[in-house]
Amino acid sequence: MGFDPSLIDPYIVKDPEALAVNLAKALENLGKAASTWIAPREKAGRVDPVAEPAVELVKTLSGVAEYWMTDPQRSLEAQTHLMTSLFGVWMKSLSRLSMPAQTPPPPEPIKDKRFADADWQRNPFFDFLRQAYLVLSDWAEKLVENTQGMDEHARHKALFYVRQMTAALSPVNFVMTNPQLYRETVATSGANLVKGMKMFAEDMAAGQGELRMRQTDTSKFALGTNMALTPGKVVAQSDVCEVIQYEPATDKVLKRPLLICPPWINKFYILDLNPEKSFIKYCVDQGHTVFVISWVNPDQRHAGKDWLSYIREGVDFALDTVEKATGEKKVNAIGYCVGGTLLSAAMALHAKEGNSRIASATLFTTQVDFTHAGDLKVFVDEEQVSGLEEKMRQKGYLDGSKMASAFNMLRSSELIWPYFVNNYLKGQDPTAFDLLYWNADSTRMAAANHSFYLRNCYLENNLARGKMQLDGKTLSLKDVKIPIYNLATKEDHIAPAKSVFVGSACFGGPVTYVMSGSGHIAGVVNPPDKRKYQFWTNGKPEGTFEDWVAGAEETAGSWWPHWQKWIEGLDKRRVAARKPGGTALNAIGDAPGSYVLERV
Repeated sequence: MGFDPSLIDPYIVKDPEALAVNLAKALENLGKAASTWIAPREKAGRVDPVAEPAVELVKTLSGVAEYWMTDPQRSLEAQTHLMTSLFGVWMKSLSRLSMPAQTPPPPEPIKDKRFADADWQRNPFFDFLRQAYLVLSDWAEKLVENTQGMDEHARHKALFYVRQMTAALSPVNFVMTNPQLYRETVATSGANLVKGMKMFAEDMAAGQGELRMRQTDTSKFALGTNMALTPGKVVAQSDVCEVIQYEPATDKVLKRPLLICPPWINKFYILDLNPEKSFIKYCVDQGHTVFVISWVNPDQRHAGKDWLSYIREGVDFALDTVEKATGEKKVNAIGYCVGGTLLSAAMALHAKEGNSRIASATLFTTQVDFTHAGDLKVFVDEEQVSGLEEKMRQKGYLDGSKMASAFNMLRSSELIWPYFVNNYLKGQDPTAFDLLYWNADSTRMAAANHSFYLRNCYLENNLARGKMQLDGKTLSLKDVKIPIYNLATKEDHIAPAKSVFVGSACFGGPVTYVMSGSGHIAGVVNPPDKRKYQFWTNGKPEGTFEDWVAGAEETAGSWWPHWQKWIEGLDKRRVAARKPGGTALNAIGDAPGSYVLERV
């Protein structure tokens, strides 16, 4: 036999009575979670938030099923391919069992970290499950890819839903089919499940009938205590934002102030997690006078605040604040993600109005052309947007949990299922991790603003097409002729590097395109001291993205010093350091301000 019998011992229940008692306790806790889930759904008029995505999934995948099922020959070929592949896995497993126990097969390289436990390969039962699952997952994806007559948006959605399903059905996510969970359950006589189901019930109660899965220990973090620590003052406040000016750290500072426009879909302190990771602190240390827009967490009062409101009461309000505090009319601006899209629209509007206060712009993972936008396009078509708008009309905003769930679904194998297994099946408390604390600190979206963004950017791509209209003017990014530093990240699933590259051609001035290693967050928040990742440069973003990448020069480490050199190359004049507010503005409060403290 090609199997060592001693490997079975950790899977043999030693105390059946204790296991039975703990399973009963776990089921009791599961019952509490079920009651919490049912309670709000028993109320009249309550729409189950799970129902609509399920309907969308069935509707999307029905097109795939119809293609394969309506032709018997085609259906037979697909089934034959699957059965042949599974039979190959079965024969491989039988062959392995016939080998001498002393000569187990060499381990395969671990390509999927979900299957890192040694018993996924060492134990024939779990090895078969692993290989069969991978075969089934690959087969399901190929069904979608090979479905003919399907438009690309529908195919994109179908692939997304198939991957969600296969991620959920992975043997990693079940006690009896995950060797590590099985051993843990046997070793603790099911105590792990008792604690896990207790946490499950608590998280269901915290979400008032919707699972609010904890990804980190939120009790370990507090803004202004061990996060968002860069010293500064709130020097201005509008209905949609606070403007923070940071204390200088050098005697001389660059003449041009730096204004950062972060996304309102998240909170700005991703750029100031802690002193070691803070881009804001880095900029202050390099001699920038840094201003940051901290967006309000909107409620029903902000329902009518649209894209133009966020420009006038956000970007323009901040520019006015910078001028009052420093006396400078020209600024270097940074926009991150949708904050960069808003900033780009603002610059196009400014060009129409003869407003030249923004002298240069840096865009972090920003899309202005949404032709090649990432997986978020799965959630955006006319039917889904119309449904979302109807929901937002009822409240005046989109719940922060909805956007957070969408982002988590984009990487469900990393941001959902590992925590499901760790918290509810292993019964382990999540570790304290500042990035995941920020990720869970979601924000609401004002109805008018979010609707404008979805329609004009994702649905109609109006900014890139020169058809976006604001304040009675039709905007063209070709009117934006200032220097732009356009940063993409190689593994970005929200603003793909290709999408950012293509968007570079929309502007009318010189664009420096840089691609950083890693993804949407880690590729941006990559301080030089960490010596992680790399970035690529290759002159102007011309030709195809693939050709640009092929000819790009790779540089190890952070892109931050490269950006600093670029921005000083535009204007390196320095003046005496400036205190927050200058002589014209009084501080309203200390950084990080009050708007950022409101949690959903």
